[in-house]
Amino acid sequence: MRIGILNSGGDCPGLNAVIHGVVGAATQLGWEVIGFKDGFEGLLPPGDYKVLKPQDTQGILKLGGTILGTTNKGHFAAKVGKGDIAEVPADIVAKAKRTMDLLEIRALVIVGGDGSLTTGLQLFREGWPVIGVPKTIDNDLRATAMTFGFDSAVSTVVDGLDRLHTTAESHKRIMVLEVMGRHAGWIALWGGIAGGADVILLPEIPFNTEKVAEFIKARDSQGHHSTLVVVAEGAHLPDGDLATVAENAGGEVRLGGIGDIIARRLESLTGKETRSCTLGHLQRGGAPTALDRILGTRFGVMAVKLAEEGRFGRMVSYQAYHVDSVPIEEAVNQLRLVEPDGEMVKAAKAVGICLGD
Repeated sequence: MRIGILNSGGDCPGLNAVIHGVVGAATQLGWEVIGFKDGFEGLLPPGDYKVLKPQDTQGILKLGGTILGTTNKGHFAAKVGKGDIAEVPADIVAKAKRTMDLLEIRALVIVGGDGSLTTGLQLFREGWPVIGVPKTIDNDLRATAMTFGFDSAVSTVVDGLDRLHTTAESHKRIMVLEVMGRHAGWIALWGGIAGGADVILLPEIPFNTEKVAEFIKARDSQGHHSTLVVVAEGAHLPDGDLATVAENAGGEVRLGGIGDIIARRLESLTGKETRSCTLGHLQRGGAPTALDRILGTRFGVMAVKLAEEGRFGRMVSYQAYHVDSVPIEEAVNQLRLVEPDGEMVKAAKAVGICLGD
């Protein structure tokens, strides 16, 4: 039997671990694995792919990114904006299906986020033997308690905050760190708590810069002359707008710049010297943490198990420390957001962190 695997959407630490898991588990069954390059685009005739043998995955666990390449653009970009879904054109699907038939692919493992799995669901409904593996550093898919790449991203935020602490204290400054998080603030919340942030601003909790400024002034009066602020890129400004750098890029509005905006406003309101820093793609790159290597491997193994059992149209899922699966149709378009009155938010407030509300 021959199965295929592709990565689609943004890259993140742990993708290579999934490939490692798929190739290892498939080899044990005597199967051959075809890795399609640059996402769904690799399916288009004449096909851009490579045969993946165990020796091809040796040593890749520690590598960030993906040895297959990935893209969030091209002929298969079905996600056209928040809440808007577009189907991949029938002629593109037919061309890709010819490649599948020519190579005699009996199962296709799609590793991607909400947009990629939406495409996967369309292909499954058209008769493709599809299995999904969730991939998003935002950790915002409701159907799985955790996705690989999230822990690595949080670790990068924590490292950044550890470094900003010393320079903030030395100059008695406010330091604003902008992190990823389009719709969900999990990276900001987890990273902020673990990194000792004083203020955390999230997409899910409306904030008031005047309240943040008063909090900073109160810290100053108590002898705490430096303040660390973490803000998710998707946090709404007090007027309700989002900070963007491009109207449309890869199917979604490109976010960015809220860190600079918050820094300018806080400097004006407090009179304190303020600097901003954006981690950006540093959160996507670099070696995955041990947790992400293990989770990615387990996801890959489960994907092969689903193929062996012929359980197509399902997405690998992690719940209660156990890896299983759910129907893809129950996984897409179901975001898991930070609950404003949830336990983690309450914990943050209990230790004195300001969320601007």
